[in-house]
Amino acid sequence: MKSFFYHPYWYFKTRFLGQKKPLQTVLFVTNECNLECKHCIIYEKENIISKSYAQIREELQYSYDLGSRFVDFEGGEPLLWRENEKNINDLIALAHEIGFFTTTVTTNAQLPIVDLKANSIWISMDGIGELHDAIRGKGAFEKLEKNISDSNHPNMHTNMVVNKINYQGIKEAVEWVEAHPKLKSIAINLHTPFPGTESLMLTPEQRLQVLDEVIQLKKRGAPIMNSVSGLKYMKGEISDKYCFVSNFIQIDGTRTAECGGKIFNLCDSCGFCMSGEMKAVMNLKPDTIIAGLKLRNKKK
Repeated sequence: MKSFFYHPYWYFKTRFLGQKKPLQTVLFVTNECNLECKHCIIYEKENIISKSYAQIREELQYSYDLGSRFVDFEGGEPLLWRENEKNINDLIALAHEIGFFTTTVTTNAQLPIVDLKANSIWISMDGIGELHDAIRGKGAFEKLEKNISDSNHPNMHTNMVVNKINYQGIKEAVEWVEAHPKLKSIAINLHTPFPGTESLMLTPEQRLQVLDEVIQLKKRGAPIMNSVSGLKYMKGEISDKYCFVSNFIQIDGTRTAECGGKIFNLCDSCGFCMSGEMKAVMNLKPDTIIAGLKLRNKKK
């Protein structure tokens, strides 16, 4: 109930009082990972950083005090985070203790997720079978498939980052999610060309093709988390971005009011579809508001 009423309260302060307060926190807890994905610039094999429990507590409290009420734990691979006997579930419990309404973990699902206590799990899936493996490494899809099937978590979703390798596999990925009894939805994002990954960026023509395809799949009832309104905004230049809706705490502790794309001057080539969703929310697009409420107000 608190979550339901907090949304309009936050919207009023943001839209009409001009307060740029975050609603969600993206918190990176480690840069250690068990994959080497072609599009990733975060993971490390040698210079591994794993934040302390005390540091994460302080970062969560800082974010909560800013106004954030939803937190997404990310990596690297956040399931690899450890401090003595503590693991990711202890961070989830900590977030709820501080007052966050819901917790999310974004994972590559290479490790079992059967005991994960987050309110929702987002599984990074970049295609089906060999297409996924072409980006994430041989055997990655098989492990992902097994760990999804082994889990009975009631709120599992997938996230697909579309690039030049996998853009022709969207329909197949959406239909796979639609047919899977354990999965609720798939979110679509476009590759953002962080340094060293520029070759994966879609051409303008491919970008429009992808967005049109996703819109058509959404309209026919496919379980795509993105709203049609948000996807339509992604087809053009989003001049008035509301990226402050999420605050980010990077692996080195850097705190930013927007995603890392702004640091690298990538806003003009942004592929994070949340920017379209946030513009749609601020313009009171009903389909986007309904999708957001369904996502954020679910409890495990």
